[in-house]
Amino acid sequence: MTDAEYVNIWMRPERATYGPTPVYSRAKITEAAVRIADAEGLEAATMRRIAAEIGAGVMSLYRYVPSRENLVELMADQVMGEIDVTDMPSGDWRADLTRYADGLRTMWMRHPWIATVQRSLPSFGPNQLLLVERLMGVLDAFVPIDENLDLVALLNSYAEGTVREEISTAREVQRSGLSESEWMARSYPYIDRLVKSGEYPIFTKIVMEARQPHLSREAQFRHGLQRVLDCIAAALPSTAESPTSAHREGREDQDGPGQARRRPSERTSRAR
Repeated sequence: MTDAEYVNIWMRPERATYGPTPVYSRAKITEAAVRIADAEGLEAATMRRIAAEIGAGVMSLYRYVPSRENLVELMADQVMGEIDVTDMPSGDWRADLTRYADGLRTMWMRHPWIATVQRSLPSFGPNQLLLVERLMGVLDAFVPIDENLDLVALLNSYAEGTVREEISTAREVQRSGLSESEWMARSYPYIDRLVKSGEYPIFTKIVMEARQPHLSREAQFRHGLQRVLDCIAAALPSTAESPTSAHREGREDQDGPGQARRRPSERTSRAR
């Protein structure tokens, strides 16, 4: 397709202004595609499979969704709509960004195929535009637009990178046929030898003293998220003080003390 022939999916009318009422809709096709991708992966969501799912002819679907690229754009925009940005900005930037990041992680874990979708060139569907307006509106009063773009990119890079690694690890564990703790425990003899060798003091310190690898996946995500939000806070003026900042330390200590020192056999069984 040439540039002259290309028409953005969001500019294409869903139905003609004349003729019979369409039997299907983009929404119905997209919902079926998302269901298939959730169950079997993005590659399984072909036009042929979607047609069978909703009881339509394959070629008839192209009247609603002209290409595979358009279908993926519709799917990505639909699942972005699951991130709750209601009432943002609320006046508490840290709470808003935390809620957004948690929602992003939840959406990715619910639809792991989204990790394979290239988002470098966004299509600006309605749900994505709502996210742009609400999310960037959180910091808009405090920083210029370019700084806002940088800070939101920092947040998204952390959240998406972390959950992408979480999804990848879950897939590897699933393929192994073991539980995550069993999968990790297989590495213990080698790690124990490295620790006892005395040649890797920093690695040994991680194994023996680091607390972060022993948190749940959700707590690990929150732990890193608070650091990212601290970096964002450093870029904001003092007038942007967040009411939730005072509660951060208590949240970090949710797992309590006493987890920092365990035997290597206990620690490596849960280390990533």
